[in-house]
Amino acid sequence: QLYVDLQGAGAAPVDPETVLGSFLRALGVADSAIPSGTEERSALFRSLLAGRRVLTLLDNARDAAQVRPLLPGASGCAALVTSRARMVDLAGAHLVDLDVMNPEEALALFTRIVGAERVLPEREAAMDVVAACGFLPLAIRIAAARLSARRTWTVSALAAKLGDERRRLDELQVGDQAVKATFELGYGQLDREQARAFRLLGLAEGPDISLDAAAALLDRAPEESEDLLESLVDTSLLESAAPGRYRFHDLVRLFARACAERDEQPTGECESARARLLDFYLATARHVFAWDHPRDRTVDHLGPPMGEGLDFPGQESALEWLFTEGECLMAAIGQAASRGALRPAADLLVATKDLADSGVHSLRYERAAAVVREAAERAGEALPGARAGIMLTHAHALAGRFPQAEAEAVRALELGRSADDPLSCSYAPNDLGILATYLGRHEEAENHLEAAILAFRADENRPSEASALCNLSRVHTALARHDSAVELAMQGVAVYEEMDSTLRMANALYTLGSALSAAGRGEEGLRHLTEAREIFHVSRQSRWEGVTHFRIAEAHLLSGDAARAAEHAEQAIALRVIGGEWRKATVLVVLGKALAQLGQSRRARACLEEALAIFEPLGSPESAEVRDLLTRVAEH
Repeated sequence: QLYVDLQGAGAAPVDPETVLGSFLRALGVADSAIPSGTEERSALFRSLLAGRRVLTLLDNARDAAQVRPLLPGASGCAALVTSRARMVDLAGAHLVDLDVMNPEEALALFTRIVGAERVLPEREAAMDVVAACGFLPLAIRIAAARLSARRTWTVSALAAKLGDERRRLDELQVGDQAVKATFELGYGQLDREQARAFRLLGLAEGPDISLDAAAALLDRAPEESEDLLESLVDTSLLESAAPGRYRFHDLVRLFARACAERDEQPTGECESARARLLDFYLATARHVFAWDHPRDRTVDHLGPPMGEGLDFPGQESALEWLFTEGECLMAAIGQAASRGALRPAADLLVATKDLADSGVHSLRYERAAAVVREAAERAGEALPGARAGIMLTHAHALAGRFPQAEAEAVRALELGRSADDPLSCSYAPNDLGILATYLGRHEEAENHLEAAILAFRADENRPSEASALCNLSRVHTALARHDSAVELAMQGVAVYEEMDSTLRMANALYTLGSALSAAGRGEEGLRHLTEAREIFHVSRQSRWEGVTHFRIAEAHLLSGDAARAAEHAEQAIALRVIGGEWRKATVLVVLGKALAQLGQSRRARACLEEALAIFEPLGSPESAEVRDLLTRVAEH
């Protein structure tokens, strides 16, 4: 076995000629017999290995040029090379990318160094420590060594120290070992443009970043940006999560961000880079909204972006971008709110509203909306506060938190009026009408929705006016005004047909189907509901798909098909319907009725009891009906 540290990550990598000299001496060649020159030494080295089995470990190599003269040429010999650089130009090499440890491996390493007697009683805190280390072996060894040297420290105390992101890299050092120093070696090898790209990429929040977003952040063409990013991948400072997408290891991101704060010139460039990224997301999200909500005037009220963003050939590709970038968009909104860019943060919330309905990104969307609304309240900025409040209203309503949603809508309406914002002044009464409908206050709902219709008309926002007409149709259905309910829903459908609005057409078809079913026209109602469900499925609106299954279940129950009613009610529960626990309870009631008709009394009782347990704490008027149903099921 032969070993050498090639010091490739340092400022002075070892010359191959020097390495070959030491190898030849180790193999028994006298100094006087060692030739000068790399080629001559390499030839002698290979001839000496002929017929032998020798493993050569070339550690910490800089590049392929440094390694090639040191490779054995004889069969039976092998070379193991470690390097930060991915040596794709090293012929015949088998490349292995070493990932970080998995959580259990990381915990095992930490425990071996610290000792089981200290780690096992605080296993959860130990997992927090190794997670803060990004499961990187070097970082785990350093953290464990620090804890081992401090017998009075608990694992929880170390976890708390590492919990501060701004101090984390400083905490991860012991003796002459430091994670930051290791990263500095790689950073120091970058050229000017690579170093700039590395620093600025660290400013972006989110799990990863797309090539197009990175190009906006760097203010470079996509082709140039791709070359820069791929060169950082080759130096192992950046990872390629998928074609066209890149990500940092958590600790490398913290280091990149620290480098940006330390090295980026002029000093305002960091802020400019963040603004470019946010602008790119907003400009592109506007295009997505326009595809999904054609001729809706909502985007006309959003602040104009500086750049053009990405455009799309159709709705499918637009939605694909939106859902792929969902986590990055929510992270960008939170970051913008934290640095005071409240208007674009609120506008991006509005433009990405479809993420709230998806079920996949609903919780992240709600959190982002809350962050913006709270930041706007602290700053005393009415317009972004109103818009974020409207989006938070929507999120609360989707989750079935109707009192919280109503309070947000009332506050948003007040702020919107003070800011003279047509967007929130029309959205808020529409939301208040929806909420009053859920809460059984139908006359109040009617007043709110009629005000919303007038506001949308004043704003010449016909698609949103159609949405409010559909909401009013649902109120009329609840009040058993079946003819006017069907007429209002048909008005909404007519507007969306004229606008060629696919997703909103699904909402109108859903409303029309519900109204027709309630009016005793079950076959027509089912046809419209089924069409709406298919559109929601294609548009990735799983919660709306779920609530449509619920309405289909209701329609089948009214027509006497209990088996199909039960089937669709179960699908509705599986998809997590809009309206949170309250809506789930209404679905359980339909499922309970269907099961009772099918003679499955035990399952029916279980559904109704679960529904009652949801309704009673909410003070829902449906509780009385469920108690009566339970009594009748028990009698049978």
